Amino acid sequence: MSIRESFRGPEASIDDQIESFAVERVPDNKRWPIPAISLVLLGNATAMFFFSFGAQQTFLVGWPTMLLPIGYFFIGAILIGALTMRMASREGLSQSLISRGLGFGSRGAALTSFIYAVNFVYYFLFEGTIVSHAIAYYFHIPIDSLAGIGIFALIGLVTIGFVWRGMYAMSTLQKWGFPIFVGLLAWALISLGSHHDVAGLSQWNSTATGGGAALWTAMSFANGQMIFQGLMATDYGRFASTKIRYRGTATIMLLELIPMFVIIFLGAMLGASLVGSFGEEKAQDPGFVFVHLMGLLGVVFVVITQIRINVMNLYGGSITLSSGFDVVAGFRPGRPWWMFGVWLFGVIFYATNVINHLGTFLAVTGVLTNTWVLIILADYFICRRWLKLGRAEDIEFHEHEVREWNPCGLLSLGLAVFVGALGILEVYPVAYASFISMFLGPIIHVILTKMTKGRFYTPAHATTDRIPSTATSGN
Repeated sequence: MSIRESFRGPEASIDDQIESFAVERVPDNKRWPIPAISLVLLGNATAMFFFSFGAQQTFLVGWPTMLLPIGYFFIGAILIGALTMRMASREGLSQSLISRGLGFGSRGAALTSFIYAVNFVYYFLFEGTIVSHAIAYYFHIPIDSLAGIGIFALIGLVTIGFVWRGMYAMSTLQKWGFPIFVGLLAWALISLGSHHDVAGLSQWNSTATGGGAALWTAMSFANGQMIFQGLMATDYGRFASTKIRYRGTATIMLLELIPMFVIIFLGAMLGASLVGSFGEEKAQDPGFVFVHLMGLLGVVFVVITQIRINVMNLYGGSITLSSGFDVVAGFRPGRPWWMFGVWLFGVIFYATNVINHLGTFLAVTGVLTNTWVLIILADYFICRRWLKLGRAEDIEFHEHEVREWNPCGLLSLGLAVFVGALGILEVYPVAYASFISMFLGPIIHVILTKMTKGRFYTPAHATTDRIPSTATSGN
């Protein structure tokens, strides 16, 4: 394979490119090389969100304490991503489809797909808000005005056009978008050095109070991102070869995370350098920071970067909503139309200032998403591959192959989320909530699946001889 071919996907019809196997397995002959998948993931790695994340970690705990949550994020994302991507590549299924067989049933998985979709709606909203802020700051437009909402909506509609053909469109976008991103980022850093004193590591100081509480908050934010980044990679990892090993999936995660963590540390530096002049809110808002440093060119930088990441939020949201509504309503208008759904919810939430409740959102989604993902991993690697309670290959996902509701996964998720909700309601510190629920859920699930001997994997009318010989395969 030539170098050029290693960064390209296989030949595919326009229909396959557009639908992107949203409700079916990815065929073996439509798999992508590792470099091509990594190229697409660069859009996520260089999202504006991670500038904010880095500044936020600095303001919470400062240097060098911030290395604890950031190191946890880095190592955990590699582990979770390598496992979920290996699972997805073997099965050729999105996380929403594979959930049907792995502990939730067809309608139960539809419920979890809506949980997953909320993440994409929010991050679409977050990135779009940064763009609106950048344009509003430069042109002196009130952020919460009708014009501000219009800016958000218009940029979102433009973004849809860049992801209509799925992975193929995103691959093309990242090829030209990443070099532009690097060039404009270099310009911003030069401008920072010319007009401000650049904060060294010793000046990356916490502005928070509470010591241990602030650290747990930083860890909680990192925990949500750790799981979500590994989960998001699965939407693209399903296109990897069925023969890919853990070394290959870990490599894909590393190629995504290394530039991501460069951005996180640059965000920390930018925040520490500007917080004295502008305060925390503006110092961690890339929409303000880059306009301040670069003027109109900063607006261009933010817009290009936002499009590169929001194509991924639109794509991921459309994939998961396609599979969810396919079961709940038997409604299949085509994957691209669900991008308009993500866009519409984003516009509504922007208009109602949901972005002002970042902490609550991260706490709630951390509990829901983290618990769901670890239940799926426990089902696949422990219940099926280790305990041999179900078949280990060709996981069931068609409606006639699975039950509508699998009580093992749903009860586990419900109980764990209930315990996590007590933290969100401040019965105990909210920073602990996602950690407690994400470990409690898979433990309960393994116990329930073992007690029921895996009988809820398949419909009640299925024959008892339902586990093929592949269930006893090694890995």
